[in-house]
Formats: sequence, C-alpha cells, structure tokens
Amino acid sequence: MHTPIKVGLVGYGISAKVFHAPFITSNSNYQLVAVVERHKEESKEKFPYVQVLRSFEELLQNDAIDLVVITTPNETHFPYAKAALEAGKHVVLEKPVTNTSAEARQLLEISQRTGKVLSVYQNRRYVSDFLTIQDVLDKKLLGEVHTFEGHYDRYRAEARPQAWREHVLPGSGILFDLGPHLLDQVLYLFGLPNTISADIRLQRPHARVDDYFDLRLDYGFLKVILQAGMLVREPGPRYLIHGTKGSFVKSGEDPQEALLRAGAPPVGDDWGQEKAAIYGILHTEIDGKLLREVYPSHKGDYAQYYRNLYETIVNNKPVRERIEHGYNTIRLIELAFESHQQQRTINCTGLLPVAYR
Repeated sequence: MHTPIKVGLVGYGISAKVFHAPFITSNSNYQLVAVVERHKEESKEKFPYVQVLRSFEELLQNDAIDLVVITTPNETHFPYAKAALEAGKHVVLEKPVTNTSAEARQLLEISQRTGKVLSVYQNRRYVSDFLTIQDVLDKKLLGEVHTFEGHYDRYRAEARPQAWREHVLPGSGILFDLGPHLLDQVLYLFGLPNTISADIRLQRPHARVDDYFDLRLDYGFLKVILQAGMLVREPGPRYLIHGTKGSFVKSGEDPQEALLRAGAPPVGDDWGQEKAAIYGILHTEIDGKLLREVYPSHKGDYAQYYRNLYETIVNNKPVRERIEHGYNTIRLIELAFESHQQQRTINCTGLLPVAYR
C-alpha cells in the first residue's frame, strides 16, 4: 500500500473545480484533504470529506499536507507560492505563474534552496490539437517550418463586472490570461525566439484592460504569429502551420474543458477524443508524391500533468512543467508590453536557456 500525496487546494473557483480537483480526486496517488474557501463551503458538496479552511495560513500550518495547489487570482501567486515553499510544501502554481519575471526568478531560487518541487500548471500541453501538432512536426511531415500561426479567439462582447481579469489589476487582461497558453506551446515546440513585436488593444467599448493581442516572434527562417481576441464570432482555424513541403491546418477545440464544465468525470477510453469532424488537414509531399488527407487527432489528456507530477515528487523524475518555463512566458509578456508601448520590434532579452523536453 502506497501513501498518497496529500493535497491542499487554495481557492475553489473555475480553475479549481474544472482543471484541478477532478484530476486530483480521480488519481489514487493523490488525496484531496483541504480546500481554502474564505466564505463558502462549495467544495463539500462534491467532496464531503474535505476540510474547508478559511485562510491560506491555516493550510500552511497543516503538517499533513504535502502539496499546495494555488488557483487564486494572479496577484496572490507570488506571496502564496513563496510562503508554501518556505513552509516545506511542494507547489503547483496556476499560469501565468507570477505577474513579473523578477517574482518568478525569486520562486525558482526558493524552490532550489528548499528542495521542494515547484511546477507550473500548463494543461494546454495536453490537448488534442497540440499533441497532434507535435506528432506532425516530430515526423517532419511539413519539411522545415517557416510559418506557425496560433489563435485563441472567443466571442464575449458583454462586460463581466464580477470578473477580476477585466479590472485594472496586476496580471489582468487577455495577454496574461490566454497568452501563457500560446506562448508556452511555441516555446515548447521551437525554443527561444530572437525578437518580438506586439500589438495589444482594448477593442470592446467597456474594456478597461487588454482584450486583444497580436504577437510576432522571429526565429530566423521561422515566423510565429499568435493572436487572441474577444470579438471573434466566427473563428477560423486555431492553427495554421506551413513548411517547405506542406501545411497543416487545424480547427475546433479539444473537448476536455467543455466536458469538465458540464460536470463529466475524466474517465473512459474515449476521454479527450475529438470528433472526426474537426480533425486537421495535412497537405504535403511524401516521397515525391502529393498527399492531402484528414489527419486523425491524438486524444487530449489533462490527467497526464498530475501523473507526471507524481513521478517528480515520489520518484525524483525531472519536473516537466518547470518554473523556468513560467519565467520565460512572463518575460515574453513583459517584452510584448514593452514592444507595444514603444511601437517597435525588440530583442528577446533575459530569457532562460532551459530545456523544454
């Protein structure tokens, strides 16, 4: 009989309910023992056995807790992660890690000093489209890639006054919210860019923080275009990738988030499997012959994140989603704002030359 990793969950909003609790509680290597909810006890409706705590400090005082999962607003990420590491806890920190690269660097140093695992939650590494893109690129089916275009578009024209991300606060706005997903994927696939050029806007009349961005990353031969907006009623392909031999075009959305929001448990052989209607199109040349076909998607699997983390904490395997990765993402966001403010292309300075896979 093994002893499961005992988990304390900080916050019980959408992030905790949808992206963390289902995978912690469905994995026998973990045991959810406490949830920090300052005013409610929503977690007990689904997990009646958990202890509801009213403060983060109470959680840190619980010596039984091995792992602290932080899902609270961005401005709490740095102080909460710092305190948890110094209290001898392993930490999972929601994207975008911290609000500044300086804070991320401090957390890296604290993690190294304390010997505790600090991991960034990047579930978009485990979605069907990204896993399929990795497969296409690893097999060199497109030749040498010269253009990579990624989109994270939505249509949400109305204001959401209760949403902290739409208020003028540190770490708010769409670049801090959705940018880390796209940037982490590009860093994972291609490494560190040479330069960045950014156009960051407030498009909706009520917007108080950015709700649109267009980032251009230069890798020499490769150009990367990343866009996200809140006024796209009819989205085009999520990814367009062009190489010297062919193209891969992918539309649609990995089904996991929608299923989880609807309350479906992450179980079953078909979990994370896209419908064939949104498989990507591969148009390329193989052995001198042109090929254009539907390319079946890999199954998405958010649960892989917590399986990897268990191997790190218990079996000392390298951290897959490292704090250095989070640092690089935040550094690129800082550079993007600098580029936008100066209305020019700037060099990507201050990035950490760390392996992604």
